[in-house]
Amino acid sequence: MYDAIVVGARISGASTALLLARLGHRVLVVDRARFPSPTSSSTNLIHPPGVQRLKQWGVLDRLGDHAIPRITRYSLQSGPVRLEAALPAVEDVDYALSPPRVELDEALVRCAVDAGAELREETSVQELLRDEDGTVVGVAGTTKGSGRFQEKAAVVIGADGKNSKVARLVGAEQYRAEPVLSKSLWTYWEGLPQSSLVRTYRKNRRHPFTWPTHDGLSIVGVAWPTTDFPSPGGDEATDRTVVAALADVDPDLAEEVRAGRRAGRWLTGSVPNFLRTAHGPGWALVGDASATRDPITASGITHAVLGAELLADAVHRGLSDGQGVDPALASYGRARDALVRDHYDYTRDYARILDHSAEERALIEAMSRSPWHARGMIGLFATAVPPTEFYSRRTFRELFDFLDEEGGLPLKIRMLRWLLHAVPGRPEATARLADRLLAARLGLMGELLLRSTAA
Repeated sequence: MYDAIVVGARISGASTALLLARLGHRVLVVDRARFPSPTSSSTNLIHPPGVQRLKQWGVLDRLGDHAIPRITRYSLQSGPVRLEAALPAVEDVDYALSPPRVELDEALVRCAVDAGAELREETSVQELLRDEDGTVVGVAGTTKGSGRFQEKAAVVIGADGKNSKVARLVGAEQYRAEPVLSKSLWTYWEGLPQSSLVRTYRKNRRHPFTWPTHDGLSIVGVAWPTTDFPSPGGDEATDRTVVAALADVDPDLAEEVRAGRRAGRWLTGSVPNFLRTAHGPGWALVGDASATRDPITASGITHAVLGAELLADAVHRGLSDGQGVDPALASYGRARDALVRDHYDYTRDYARILDHSAEERALIEAMSRSPWHARGMIGLFATAVPPTEFYSRRTFRELFDFLDEEGGLPLKIRMLRWLLHAVPGRPEATARLADRLLAARLGLMGELLLRSTAA
């Protein structure tokens, strides 16, 4: 009997198996693929919190001879307003990476095996085993060349992606769900300058993006709201569509793209948005099986790694303290919610790709004038700063001190500043009114501002 059976051996599953095995547990990890194995399209950006864990675990040392530049700055340009800042540090890591995904998956799997996890490739789980009270106690399925198998464990972990078979078999409920909000076209490009910068743009309901990835390549792409996604065309037609979107926001970048060449086919990215109940008697979900969100904030790999760490810690406690795994899994469920919920809301809002209002652009411009706010906004996108920490009353009240007087301010921003600072008598009451009015201009993110515990 195993301590844990992990179904799915990619980022979240291999990470969970690696950590549990290093903690001394007997772990079986199964996957339908044989590694190294390609996966569905992924822009493979890892934000600093994810990089820090992979570095700490020794996974990055297994990526071989690939040249993977450190990305130290992110930028956002909304119309004429541009915000750029260095990434906040997570312990000793203040950079992002974009390694080749096949090699990253392979490195994690081999680290898990080296730690003592048993890997069964080309293995499909078809059923869950249960005891008389319905608690999950194992799995049954087939392995290529060996036929049917059954194995038991103290906990079964579903790390098998957004279409998780484990989630389906346990009836894990979806909540806070929304359909696909944006669709993107992206590819690898040769010949672009390898600056250590992630560049994103927002204009005319389009979201162009680019960053250096590995071996001299860059990722180049554009996301649209689902309803605006262009009609399918061949690769050359897509070249023109994407370059035109880049030219609209950054003519110099568009010229650099034209001077280079596409190094692969165009890929399409789009996923629904949902959280799932993350645990139950004898089972847990992690990674995209647990929570799937639009790829526009590139948070999937980072949250998969962080979620695996939370789950491995919980399972270890449950197996070690004599109380059983279910209370520990319940604590994991709460920790998973705390990890992803607010950033999930932020991502859903971002994925609508709405053009920023004049008031929002004035606030973004103010952030660009305040190093603290600029790094906080960039850290929010990069999962290094919690949304409720940045979308706080204090943060936004202080932001008003950096507004651009000479450039002219929208009338509503002038009124909000007046409410915050200039009304005699009851300044706190008027400040709370300003908070509510400001939140109304921030969509879903306004909810974070109003529920923030920061003064």
